[in-house]
Amino acid sequence: MLRIQNLKCSYGSITAVHGVSLSVKEGELISIIGANGAGKSSLLLAISGLLKNWSGEILFQEIPLKGMSPPAIVRSGISMVPEGRQIFAPLSVMDNLKMGAYTIYRRGMKTEVEKDLEMILDMFPILHERVEQLAGTLSGGEQQMLAIGRALMARPKLLILDEPSMGLAPKIVDQIFNTIVTLREQGVTILLVEQNARAALKIADRGYVLETGKMVLQGSSDELLVDDDVKRAYLGQDYGDFYDGRNQ
Repeated sequence: MLRIQNLKCSYGSITAVHGVSLSVKEGELISIIGANGAGKSSLLLAISGLLKNWSGEILFQEIPLKGMSPPAIVRSGISMVPEGRQIFAPLSVMDNLKMGAYTIYRRGMKTEVEKDLEMILDMFPILHERVEQLAGTLSGGEQQMLAIGRALMARPKLLILDEPSMGLAPKIVDQIFNTIVTLREQGVTILLVEQNARAALKIADRGYVLETGKMVLQGSSDELLVDDDVKRAYLGQDYGDFYDGRNQ
């Protein structure tokens, strides 16, 4: 579904990503782990069209994304939940969700949008209770749920999540990862960037390890969880006992 070849991302004279290649197959949950400054978010910004200064190849369903605008990339089937959530704080929960469906509205699919709203509010009951509340007054966990719901309103074929556990209490992290597992079980293809490496790898099919902008390791999640280098660098601490469907 997604194929990246020799991706290089730059900010002026500074290169953040050095020749990275990876792939995501339909139905997979792929995790990218790495420390701060590893280039994870830069990679996602390039995929979503928000970072223009990159070279190499990004193909989504065999269509090159180079030169496409962010709205066009969303219309092609990619939605991203950005780092820090970036919800529209002055707008209500309902308006935030509707903003996520703007590409669907433009195609005249109002009935479908209403059905999707019902689905999202069933998925996150707390948002159903707060539909008229200003998004900026929600808790951090509620804002993360809203950001995921907003991305899903675009009916993505590929959902990208950038650090969904950032700044959240362990109990809320468990809830967010349970939601990711549920989405995967429903057939959503997911690319997950996450510093909580243990949590990410326990729910992923495969993983990639980025260090200082370079891909240094890849493999199945089971392989990476027992790799000595990965354990030493990234698996020293777990944030919570989230649901792991493979071990139930």
